[in-house]
Amino acid sequence: MSKSPTISFIGAGNMASAIIGGMLENGFQAARVWVSAPDDSHLQTIKGKFGVSVTTDNRHCAQQADIVVLAVKPQVMREVCENIAPVVQNTRPLIVSIAAGLEAGTLDQWLGGGLPLVRVMPNTPSLVGKGAAGLFANDQVNPQQREQVESIFSSIGVALWVEQESLLHAVTGLSGSGPAYFFLMLEALEEAATEAGIEATTARKLAIQTMAGAAEMAARSEHDPAQLKRNVMSPGGTTEQAINTFEEGGMRKLVARAYRAAYDRSQVMARELAGDRTEE
Repeated sequence: MSKSPTISFIGAGNMASAIIGGMLENGFQAARVWVSAPDDSHLQTIKGKFGVSVTTDNRHCAQQADIVVLAVKPQVMREVCENIAPVVQNTRPLIVSIAAGLEAGTLDQWLGGGLPLVRVMPNTPSLVGKGAAGLFANDQVNPQQREQVESIFSSIGVALWVEQESLLHAVTGLSGSGPAYFFLMLEALEEAATEAGIEATTARKLAIQTMAGAAEMAARSEHDPAQLKRNVMSPGGTTEQAINTFEEGGMRKLVARAYRAAYDRSQVMARELAGDRTEE
């Protein structure tokens, strides 16, 4: 990280812990990290694990910060924002929200307005350092702040910017919900292999390693997925038969429908969380 701002986390759940752990592993100073949450016993666990400063007072936590990371559930975000608004209006930190669905304008309004704000759509593989996060910055965010946020989330995976906030709905349908799509494929492959006679534990290990290996090949290769798929296929071979079966079964259309369902639901949730429950 090019500079060492003080970063305060409002909320101490699994994602906040993953981000803190990734930051510290990449050289960020624990002395410049604050964490607040209602449960002091949980905070003491966080303190013992990471060596960061903790408090049950959200306002005190926010008061310390150059960057405030809002890591609470969307349903309590308004209460949290309105509570710390007097502090952040005075100190003017960069606000980073990892709450799904809550738009920048809504958050900014709850915080009193006019603040630099970045929305981040992380995903659950961030918990093992393999995350994929989409980032959006409002007009108040300067280049240095963008660099700082990118550095934070790059410590737990890949962090990529989108220039239109509406595209975070598309990110949600892809990387936000995406891990579950692959878990479904993993589940289906394991079941099919077990029915063919492979012991369940063996089937799971082989399926997991196959998925991990394919992802690593895609990440390292200069070829697109279509070419990588063709590289595995031989005319008249087993892979070709399997791929033809997927295609004939309409897998592409089904994936598109599933993706669109997640995308549409993300938009509805954003309206609900902002207090507008009117359907389009």
